[in-house]
Amino acid sequence: METMTLPKPEAAALPSRISDDEMAEASAQLEGKPPEAVLEWAVERFGRKLLFSTAFGAEGCCILHILGEMHAPIRYINLDTGYQFKETLDLRDRVRDRYGIDVELIQPELSVAEYEEEHGGPLFNIRPDQCCFDRKIVPLRRALKGSDAWISSIRRDQTKDRAVAQVVSWDAKFGLAKVNPLLTWTFKDVWAFIYKHKVPYNPLHDQNYPSIGCWPCTASVEPGGDERSGRWAGSKKKECGLHVIEHQAGSGI
Repeated sequence: METMTLPKPEAAALPSRISDDEMAEASAQLEGKPPEAVLEWAVERFGRKLLFSTAFGAEGCCILHILGEMHAPIRYINLDTGYQFKETLDLRDRVRDRYGIDVELIQPELSVAEYEEEHGGPLFNIRPDQCCFDRKIVPLRRALKGSDAWISSIRRDQTKDRAVAQVVSWDAKFGLAKVNPLLTWTFKDVWAFIYKHKVPYNPLHDQNYPSIGCWPCTASVEPGGDERSGRWAGSKKKECGLHVIEHQAGSGI
């Protein structure tokens, strides 16, 4: 693991919430560093107030491997919409067996049956943005209360919103810092890491599902197709909203 050159003040001297200046300095110094270095900094900076939200995608499994090897004492969650593939939920058990990480399932207030009854049927096929908001964004906001930073698995080459992401930045949508250790990785980098370290992954990836979300909104992809073309296939929607930049805002500190 690469040795960090960032200043490491005593934990007691660190403010609970990170300032704009500290974020900018950290992001500049961590740009281009390997994910291990970024995650080492984040764990040291935020400690138990750091949270990792994973959908158990290939990228997330790489981060779980690194954090597991570090024995990082942070909170791990999965946004369990009620529409996840069985293979995804089974992978949660395999991660626990391999790394001793018990990923907490964060569920919406309403079950799938209650939600669909309230709306007269499923919303994922007629109002997918609303479905994502109710069953992903709202639960994540609730789960992030008490945290000072969260880790994501995004890469810059995935979507236009992700292309402008920084290694460390203020997430105005959720009101805390966001750490993105895999920004400069490619699809090939992800899979090279998985094969090298024998990282557990979702078997659906071997069935032409390069990107996996909820089962009603995820389709297989033709060989050679864009990796996110199976998400909300046939529509312009490519994001659930978690990583869409709504506006630029500082931490206010």
